[in-house]
Amino acid sequence: MSFRTCRFLALAAASACVATAHAQLRLPSLGSTLSPITRTPALQRLDPAVDAVLAPVDLATARLAAATQLARAHRRDLDRDPKGELIVRAELLAQPSSPAAREALLAAGFRPLREESLDGLDDAFVVMSAPSGLDLADAVARARAIDPAGAYDFHHIYLGSGSAGARGAAASIAEPASRASAGPLQVGLIDSGVDEAHPSLRHAEIRRHGCEDGAHPAPHGTAVASLMVGSADHFNSALPRAVLYAGDAYCDAATGGSVEAIARELAWLARMKVAVVNISLVGPANQILQRIVERAVAQGMLIVAAVGNDGPAAPPLYPASWPGVVGVGAVDGKLRLLPEGARGPQVMFVAPGADMAAAASGTRAFAPVRGTSFAAPFVAGLLAAGYQAATPEGARAALARLAAGARDLPQAPRDGIGRGLVAESLRTPLDAVALAR
Repeated sequence: MSFRTCRFLALAAASACVATAHAQLRLPSLGSTLSPITRTPALQRLDPAVDAVLAPVDLATARLAAATQLARAHRRDLDRDPKGELIVRAELLAQPSSPAAREALLAAGFRPLREESLDGLDDAFVVMSAPSGLDLADAVARARAIDPAGAYDFHHIYLGSGSAGARGAAASIAEPASRASAGPLQVGLIDSGVDEAHPSLRHAEIRRHGCEDGAHPAPHGTAVASLMVGSADHFNSALPRAVLYAGDAYCDAATGGSVEAIARELAWLARMKVAVVNISLVGPANQILQRIVERAVAQGMLIVAAVGNDGPAAPPLYPASWPGVVGVGAVDGKLRLLPEGARGPQVMFVAPGADMAAAASGTRAFAPVRGTSFAAPFVAGLLAAGYQAATPEGARAALARLAAGARDLPQAPRDGIGRGLVAESLRTPLDAVALAR
């Protein structure tokens, strides 16, 4: 059975057609004027817990329920950690503090499976297997006890923080009136694959990385990319026609979205000297990924990340909640905070993330999107417009410039919105493009 088929069958109960695409939980429909959006396997992989047709679920458990479904669908490749978070089966990540610590791990029965050298970030880590007969959770605990100064963790999987319309979601759109070449500005993206053939992206220069077997376009990555650099009649993006460095961390693999894949793409973007990078993915705290993110931030890279959609009272999600990362929440078309959006000190800005359209992969169309995933690319694009050479001082100045133009929300001044609302004018309303009826 193919990976796509396996994934589809495992999630069929939670993946019927919906009235609009929602973010990582089941919400009421936005109305009956929008055509149903068929949820493809690629969309399910990034957001499997969504179905507006079914009854609402607990905000705090929807994402973990999705992790359970995926682990069951791909038992050979995926598992869950003691907290229910999705992980790569039988693998742990290690950054020994010294050669002596590594030798101590090998003596205790740990075995290296592969090593990842992160050129551009001056970092590396080892993917290891646990000693024979030892449970993976106990293995992580033992490694930490052997080498307290090192970093050891599960090989976590990170998922998209929003859902996007898929094939057949909406009517076709007009070609952009202007065909000017892309300017010198550049911005980075770590997500699923981007559909470069979509009309809104044909005139952006997209430099792909991550998949050895070619492109794997997907709804989530395509929608996020269009909001960053897309260009089409009646459609807005943050940085039209910029050069987009798009790192695919999924490649349609069962273990897509892993720490290893995200770290590899982050190192590539550092080598390409990309100063602003959008990551609309969420997951648990992870010692290895945190260290890698800290290295990128220390170089002056602005990492913009969605804060997630587990609900306002849920524990923080990552990478958005790590120090130095620009966490982004979302508002709807009436400037109301999304009820499913995370709240807390990790929210640095909020931007539009619902009641709006983005590119639909596999079509010439736009489709509805919802979630903090789609607020983050607006913030990333705005920051990149004035920040192209990464330095710690430059990063602080770029954030200060964006904050200076932010504003309070009418109903909740500075409550859960960090430095304020930005990109209000960039939202493309659903009726601004010809959505199918």
